[in-house]
Amino acid sequence: MSEKLLPLPPSRQTLTDSVYEAVQELVMDQHIEAGARVNIDLVARQLNVSPTPVREALARLEMDGLVVKEPLRGYSVTPMLDAKTFNDLYDVRRLLEPFAARCAAERRDEKVLRALDRELDEMRRMVGTSAGPGGSTFHDYREFALQDARFHEAIAGTSGNSLLSDTLRRLRSHLRLYRLYHRYYTGDIGTATVIEHENILASIRARDGNGAEAAMLDHINRSRERSEGARVRIRSSETDQGRRATRPRSTPPPNQAGHQG
Repeated sequence: MSEKLLPLPPSRQTLTDSVYEAVQELVMDQHIEAGARVNIDLVARQLNVSPTPVREALARLEMDGLVVKEPLRGYSVTPMLDAKTFNDLYDVRRLLEPFAARCAAERRDEKVLRALDRELDEMRRMVGTSAGPGGSTFHDYREFALQDARFHEAIAGTSGNSLLSDTLRRLRSHLRLYRLYHRYYTGDIGTATVIEHENILASIRARDGNGAEAAMLDHINRSRERSEGARVRIRSSETDQGRRATRPRSTPPPNQAGHQG
């Protein structure tokens, strides 16, 4: 009788990536709340792994700007974007990304165009298969968010300005902004993003620097409106929860309070 072949154990790289994605989801979906300390041992038990890959995942998430390591406290989740940081982030994007799109159009690299076509085709496919309703988790739109980020990074990468490309990559703006869509992401957001990306790509393909610059600026402005709507809803929800938590309980009628007449 032949011996049954067992599947090979997952490679170290596969385990590390899987744990990274799992911890990332915990942060993006606010299972670990903004500002809260990350209990590495607890997360390791929940994921049925040792603490080591969790620590490695947190180190990567720190590079993503989703957690921060503090002396004597360990890792904690970074706060959600406040109004000033949100506006600063978009101001930087408005300054840099339209210029990057203009440069990409003027250079018109066929290899980059093919890469942008692939990213956009995949985004269309994901929008077409999306269930569409709100209340989504990061798992539902993770791949779309990554495709979105790669589309922008490819444009910046072909601008011919490595400092500009590196600056945009270090912002990690897409992960930080998609974090606002917890419970608020819808298929309409994906559809609008795809259409705006199509306009940018069409101008780059036509070697239209002015058009690419204008299309990217329009996309960022519209993205800002969508993200601001999600950010305001989050703040409103947090305020309502705070009010309910601090609302004094009403005094029961005398007969329920044990009052003797």
